[in-house]
Amino acid sequence: MAADVVLGPRSAEHSFGPASWSATTIRRSEQAARASPVADPRKLQQVSHDPVADLRVVVEEAAVAIGGATAQPILERPKKAGFGDYSTNAAMLLAPVTSRAPRDVAADLGEVLRAKLGEHIDGVEIAGPGFLNLVMADSWFGAALEHVLEQGATWGGRGAGTPERIDVEFVSANPTGPMHVGHARNAAYGDSVARILAFYGHEVTREFYVNDFGSQIVRLAESLQARARGEEVPEGGYQGDYVIELAAAIDGAESLELSELGRRGVERSLEQIRASLSAFAVKDFDIWFSERSLHEVSAGATTSRVDQALEQLADSGETYRSDGALWLRTSTHGDDKDRVLERSSGEHTYFTSDLGYLLDKRSRGYDRLLMLLGADHHGYMARIKAAFELLGGDRDRIELLIMQFVHLVDGGARSSMSKRSGEFVTLDDLVAEIGVDAARWYLLARSHDTTIDLDVAVAKQESADNPVYYVQYAHARIASMLAKAGEPRVAAALAAPAAGASGLEPAERALVKKLLAFPEELADAADRRAPHRIATYALELAQEFTSFYRDCRVVGAEPEQLESFRLALCVATMHTIGAALGLLGVSAPERMDRESDEGPGSAVT
Repeated sequence: MAADVVLGPRSAEHSFGPASWSATTIRRSEQAARASPVADPRKLQQVSHDPVADLRVVVEEAAVAIGGATAQPILERPKKAGFGDYSTNAAMLLAPVTSRAPRDVAADLGEVLRAKLGEHIDGVEIAGPGFLNLVMADSWFGAALEHVLEQGATWGGRGAGTPERIDVEFVSANPTGPMHVGHARNAAYGDSVARILAFYGHEVTREFYVNDFGSQIVRLAESLQARARGEEVPEGGYQGDYVIELAAAIDGAESLELSELGRRGVERSLEQIRASLSAFAVKDFDIWFSERSLHEVSAGATTSRVDQALEQLADSGETYRSDGALWLRTSTHGDDKDRVLERSSGEHTYFTSDLGYLLDKRSRGYDRLLMLLGADHHGYMARIKAAFELLGGDRDRIELLIMQFVHLVDGGARSSMSKRSGEFVTLDDLVAEIGVDAARWYLLARSHDTTIDLDVAVAKQESADNPVYYVQYAHARIASMLAKAGEPRVAAALAAPAAGASGLEPAERALVKKLLAFPEELADAADRRAPHRIATYALELAQEFTSFYRDCRVVGAEPEQLESFRLALCVATMHTIGAALGLLGVSAPERMDRESDEGPGSAVT
């Protein structure tokens, strides 16, 4: 797809990066993006129901038939075996409405469900105070598997009831040096959240905010020039060998004007950042937004975006002067105090750039803004929400996600990550040490608001103790098994998989139920911005497959219809594992070094 170079609200007099993205603000054509199959949720408004969702509807209809409208009943998988395939509390919700004992209501509810589900239900069981456990028939499992296969690559997705246009801004690392491990977590998380939201049916824009304005760029230029001259960097400057290397890559660094040297330093740093992110399997950003452009006047405009924001706030009476400084009344909108926008010296604070940026984002018409912030930015949350509201936005439409720290542990010692001191582990170092897949998995396997200690030795293991290896091995094992069966046999199995759904083993039923949990897990991950839920699901699905693989022969199973069902079940499992790994940005290999029965969970083939 061709990319549009958009000058944004400002001019492109100052540019950075290669010619293909040389404007201060660069985005792919949003119109073209919306026309793509994944990015056009308005073509996916019809939610793709799954068998569990359909079963939930039947339970709700049965509840209405008995007692009329009531609170929505729960339908869930029992946590313990022996309590049916699914369980509902509908009878207990209906008891007060009907003035009857919950167990009596459950008995009637069971009869209605038997009538509605017919051959697809084997039985109902009343448990405890009035829970109703449903035991589904083999035919239901066969039909459910067919549904999963029919959905193909869209299985589990398209669940967003009301698709939104969502801007996800992440990474946004200062272009003053290489990316470190902390940036790696931000990159993996933001990329995965964007993938999940898009797969769920939202229209997602990926954005990188380039901090190419202000004192840090001046310090970068001073550091580069000092190194180019063979001198020590000034106090507060940037240390490390990367500064020496960066200075050597810029012709005339020893004599360039600091403003020009800073611009070239940012350009070189961004090239490195783009390369590192690409190698880390982060999909390219739709927008690379220049902070500097917020302070420039674009063609056709009379003021910069920052000045526009200041004028709007002044006109609404939300700014005032005190002790020579300009203040914003954020305390009236949830902040703990008012904030300075312009110091008595006339210098703008960093917060002033934020105002221009928020105004620009609001002008683009998104339904929701997601912004990933570092662990040291807790104090920014209230002021950013207040500012967005003061600029006319809905504070509930901007989500600020605080990323907690990640510590790289090697030999029991933690590595520091300070650009100024020059002592940090880069993203490239991490990828070289443990690989992209292990790095992304371990950075995503826990919630973003918890601190991570990433143990290098564990991440490098090729055993069942390493979850990413375990999940990938399950995918590769299935691929190997299907190759052994041969394409003609697999195709024949997929033509009529439900015919073999008879006398199913517990492991087969358990695997189907875990497959059917994918849409709900995805919805949870999308709504909670929680990629770790997908990692957990992928591991649990791989574990269910390992149990199935241990207990059930696939290739060579008799009769032939049973082999067909199991082959089809393997195809659905492989596709779902692959989809889950893809949402994490982790590869789904079809071959691994240890494809023998000595691998994790070895059993019959």
